[in-house]
Amino acid sequence: MKKIGFLSFGHWTPSPQSQTRSAADVLTQSIDLAVAAEEIGADGAYFRVHHFARQLSAPFPLLAAVGARTSRIEIGTGVIDMRYENPLYMAEDAGTADLISGGRLQLGISRGSPEQVIEGYGYFGYQPEDGDHAAMAREHTSTFLQVIQGKGFAQPNPRPMFPNPPGLLPIEPHSPGLRERIWWGAGSRATAEGAGEQGMNLMSSTLLTEDTGVPFHQLQAEQIQRFRDAWKSAGHPGEPRVSVSRSIFPIVNETDRAYFWRDTHSTDQVGHLDGGLARFGKSYAGEPEQLVKELADDEAIAAADTLLLTVPNQLGVDYNVHVLDSVLRHLAPELGWR
Repeated sequence: MKKIGFLSFGHWTPSPQSQTRSAADVLTQSIDLAVAAEEIGADGAYFRVHHFARQLSAPFPLLAAVGARTSRIEIGTGVIDMRYENPLYMAEDAGTADLISGGRLQLGISRGSPEQVIEGYGYFGYQPEDGDHAAMAREHTSTFLQVIQGKGFAQPNPRPMFPNPPGLLPIEPHSPGLRERIWWGAGSRATAEGAGEQGMNLMSSTLLTEDTGVPFHQLQAEQIQRFRDAWKSAGHPGEPRVSVSRSIFPIVNETDRAYFWRDTHSTDQVGHLDGGLARFGKSYAGEPEQLVKELADDEAIAAADTLLLTVPNQLGVDYNVHVLDSVLRHLAPELGWR
C-alpha cells in the first residue's frame, strides 16, 4: 500500500481565470481541500512554502487549522526553507501544530531553493558567515532537530514568575515523536545521503539539481537507494520513509482534456539552475489505461512509500478533489497502490 497525498504550492493571482484571487482564498481553500481529501480517502495534505511571493509562506497557522478540521490525514510541508527560520521559535510552532493534530505532522525542510528576491533570508535577519547560506541552513536544521527532542538546555531563572520543574528547561510545547517525522527535501544524490546519515526521512520532488543522462525516474530511484544505504550505514533503527512528487492528471472528462491535453506527450527536461545542470521530471496526463502503463515503469514511484500529487490549486477545491479522486479511483488500485 502506498500513501497518496496532495502537494499545493498555494498560488494566488487577481486574474479572473483564477479561483484563488487573494491570500485569503488560498488559505481557506487549502483547509477545505485537506478536509475533502480526507473524506475521499487521501492520506496527506502538504503545502509548499515560498517567501516574497503570492504563494503560501507561513505554514504553521495553516497546518494547525488543517489539523483542527481533520482527524486522520497527514499534514505537512514540502518544504520549509531553513535559511529563513529561527529554529527555536520554529520548534514551538511545530510542536503546537503537531499537538493540535494529534501527532500527524510530517514536516519537510531543506536548505532552500531559488527565491523571489536576492538573499531574502537577510531581510528576515539572517546573514550566513562567509556567504555560505547552505551551511547556515544546515546549522539552523541541526539546532531545530536537537530542541524538538524535548531535552532541557536553557538555564532557568532563580526567581521565575512561575515555578519551574527541576533542571534545565526545554522548548515548550514538546510533541513526542515529532523528531521521527522530519523530512529533508533533497535535490541531489549527495544531499539524500546526508539526510539518511542524520536520520531524517527523504522528500524528493520533480527536480534534481544534477543530470547523468538517464531518465529522471531512474536518477531519482538511485537517489532513493543511496539514501536508504546511508540510513542503514549510520545505524539508525527502523525503516525511513520516502516521498516523491508527481504531476498526474487522468483524463476522464472533457474538462480534464481541455486543461491537460497538452501534457499528454510530456517528457523530461534538462536545464540550468544555480549554475549547473538540472533534470526536471515529466508530467503524466492521459487516459487512465495509458497512465497505468506509464506509471508502472516509474522506478522512483515504485521505490517510494508516499506519492505527493502536485495540484493546480488555482482551479479551485472542487476540481482538485476531482483530480485526487480520479487518481485514487482509476489508477491506484490498478497499480497496486491501494
